[in-house]
Amino acid sequence: MYQTCIFDLYGTLVDIHTDEDSDQLWEKMALFYGFYGACYEAGEMKAAYKAIVQKMEKGKEGFRRDSHESFPEIRIEDVFQALFEAKGVATDRILAVHAGQFFRVLSMEYIRLYEGTEEMLKALRSSGKKLYLLSNAQRIFTEYEMRALDIFKYFDAIYISSDYEFKKPDVRFFKKLLQDQNVDVSSAIMIGNDGICDVRGAREAGLRTLYIHSNISPQEPMPEADYVLEDMDMEEVKHILLSQN
Repeated sequence: MYQTCIFDLYGTLVDIHTDEDSDQLWEKMALFYGFYGACYEAGEMKAAYKAIVQKMEKGKEGFRRDSHESFPEIRIEDVFQALFEAKGVATDRILAVHAGQFFRVLSMEYIRLYEGTEEMLKALRSSGKKLYLLSNAQRIFTEYEMRALDIFKYFDAIYISSDYEFKKPDVRFFKKLLQDQNVDVSSAIMIGNDGICDVRGAREAGLRTLYIHSNISPQEPMPEADYVLEDMDMEEVKHILLSQN
């Protein structure tokens, strides 16, 4: 039945934990900026970062603030460029992206695939299914993390909310992927770990749904998905997606 599988990333395929408040992170970020003449004290930089984010988010309705989402309504590289400009340092987009990626690496306590993820993706690809990613995230983080984890190659296309003016559960985000890729919703399924962003949004777009309750799923009642896994189990995910042929 399912020829198209649309996956969430964080909490569904990838386990991640970040800490953006650590003193050491901001001390190293301040040192990095100082290399380019943008001199900050660590606490000053942290406050400036939060103020710029708040200003850029003004007028945007945030839905859920999970640390791994990293402000999906804005482009985070704009924030890091603004931090240079606030100190009178002109910079190009490449340095702003690198500053953002340095920040991400410093904030990351760990990132890893859930056990069996790559084997599951490989099996789906071998069976001829189309695989897409639909993630509330930042492209300058997510695309590179997928490459580092060696799973980027399994996807026919990736859709990341920082590229658009909307995010899950906004039905427009789902329909953007469905229309771009000419997906037949009757043979497509959304797989995710969030009952509102992944399940509710997908159902509004006419998709079937598979919910996985993972270690970083939001605290919420079990959603009304077509399939519900109360624990992370990639073998069962693979079984469900392959047994519906």
